[in-house]
Amino acid sequence: YTEARLARTAMAMLADIELDTVDFATNFDESLKEPVVLPARLPNLLLNGAVGIAVGMATSIPPHNLGEICDAICYLIDNPDAYVEDLLGIIKGPDFPTGALALVGKDKEFVRQLYSTGHGKVVMQAQATIDELNSGRSQIVVTELPYQINKASLVARIAQLVRDKKIEGISDIRDESDRDGLRMVIELKRDAQEQMVLNNLFKHTAMRSAFNVTMLALVDGQPQVLNLKRVLQLFVEHRQRVITRRSEFLLRRAKERAHILEGLRKALEYLDLVIRLIREAKDVEEARNNLMKHLALTEMQTQAILDMQLRRLAALERQKLEEEYQGLLKTISDLEGLLGSPAQILNEVKDETKKLKKEFHSPRRTQIIEEDPSQPSWEDITPHQDVIITLSKKDYIKRISSSTYRSQLRGGKGVRGMTTREGDALQHMLFADTHDHLLFFTDRGRVYRVRCFEIPADTSRTSRGTPGMNLLSLSQGEGINAVLAIPTLD
Repeated sequence: YTEARLARTAMAMLADIELDTVDFATNFDESLKEPVVLPARLPNLLLNGAVGIAVGMATSIPPHNLGEICDAICYLIDNPDAYVEDLLGIIKGPDFPTGALALVGKDKEFVRQLYSTGHGKVVMQAQATIDELNSGRSQIVVTELPYQINKASLVARIAQLVRDKKIEGISDIRDESDRDGLRMVIELKRDAQEQMVLNNLFKHTAMRSAFNVTMLALVDGQPQVLNLKRVLQLFVEHRQRVITRRSEFLLRRAKERAHILEGLRKALEYLDLVIRLIREAKDVEEARNNLMKHLALTEMQTQAILDMQLRRLAALERQKLEEEYQGLLKTISDLEGLLGSPAQILNEVKDETKKLKKEFHSPRRTQIIEEDPSQPSWEDITPHQDVIITLSKKDYIKRISSSTYRSQLRGGKGVRGMTTREGDALQHMLFADTHDHLLFFTDRGRVYRVRCFEIPADTSRTSRGTPGMNLLSLSQGEGINAVLAIPTLD
């Protein structure tokens, strides 16, 4: 590129770098100087986050909302003894640029652990809605994905799961994303159960994924795991050092300029003597020495007088010089007052932080949901389906879809219903729903309860099933006498 310009936020990272606010060191080949750190008026570490690995350690800090960070910094300045829990009332949690939902658990226990210890995870979930179509079908529309999830890979993953029949009920997948944003449409079959399909997508794909957090950062060259309060404290301390060094630099420059103006004021006061001394001098060096001797000036002041243009002798120019001098005296007084008061420096940090929020703040994109971020249960992802439960005399249990047994019309040829071990025979057979509770009564007066979907599904009519001891933990010699299917235990 022949020309490039930094964004305004990048300029905020470099603000005041020319005012000796940070140390410089040589680069890798010692041909240039580069800043050790940036002045960073913008709290970049929390705002944009950081992900990286090193030898034996790694960092993974999520991005956050600038307005919340600025408010938390101002609160911490006013309340230095605040706890992490106090800051959580301001910083709700990470704010990812891709939006989506952040599931933080009941009472935000995951966020509390994350920001208190510096370790934890944030469970992200895609923003998806179920739309009803005029044709009687439904479709799932995904408009936001978890952070760092590749859309093309996700579409390919869903298609593979549909081909492998791990997710059923999906008829088509389309990517309708355009310049207005992301839009992924998943069309469902007419008999599909929408919520079950969506729960399966959350379970088997990256539409629900965890962002693992390790808030590891370099503090004075040493890697440390930091909690939220410590990160904000370190930023405030950094800004205090930057403002102090900036004020010291500006104070030095103001005093140097005031020193020169004092010499110019004295020259204007004794203008006739200055002109005579310069006119009578043989060369510049003699003129400089004479001025320093007769007017008690420093070499810097004398050089400024010799460099002064004749137009500065006009009345208006003399007035401007006097106004500049009085303004410098006030600047010097203000800077000395600032450097002499740590409270004023903190107020300066606070004021600059408020200006940042006003200039760059944008609304939160990631919605915080106080839900359990664990994976959906089998009950959430198992569709309601009519099944047949069979139990043999030797307690082999089998679940098979009722559609496996087709009705035989006139002239039909019989099919084998199931295969049993030698000396075994079918004892019980009942129809049930996959969400029913199965109650198994044994010959020892006990009853065991199992959800119907917990019994392994068999796709073959002729399979023997699963031994009851594997499902029910039966005692040695204990047998099942009866089985009952009920929709609810009420």
